[in-house]
Amino acid sequence: MEQETTLNIKVVNTSGNPLPQRQTIHAAGMDLQAFLTETCTLEPGERTLIPTGLYLEIPPGYEAQVRPRSGLALKHGITVLNSPGTIDSDYRGEVKVLLINHGKTPFNIANGDRIAQLIVAKHERVQWQAVSELDLSERGSGGYGSTGV
Repeated sequence: MEQETTLNIKVVNTSGNPLPQRQTIHAAGMDLQAFLTETCTLEPGERTLIPTGLYLEIPPGYEAQVRPRSGLALKHGITVLNSPGTIDSDYRGEVKVLLINHGKTPFNIANGDRIAQLIVAKHERVQWQAVSELDLSERGSGGYGSTGV
């Protein structure tokens, strides 16, 4: 079995909530918690930016991705609107989560509620190579739905 490596990331936590953490040992995502002074009600169809009180220093070559929590999406229709939201390595502002209520009833968010997942991922720098045509592939130019049902 492959050993997992650990990436050290500097974090300032002004919320008093625990730092993002995995709920199981092999989970990819770490839960982000709301940092609120009072409960926020998200009406059906409404979107709002929820602060976390976290400020991150992501190393160059990495990004943090903010993603929905599957349980909130399934049970309440709550999701991250710009999913996945990207936190770039040069951003030093507060991590905030843009939530939307796709459900049919109002949804309350209180301080400390787990509202999203955070995943840190490596990314590559790209050097575009302009060409007049691309190599052929088995799929070709087949787009949406072209690989079957």
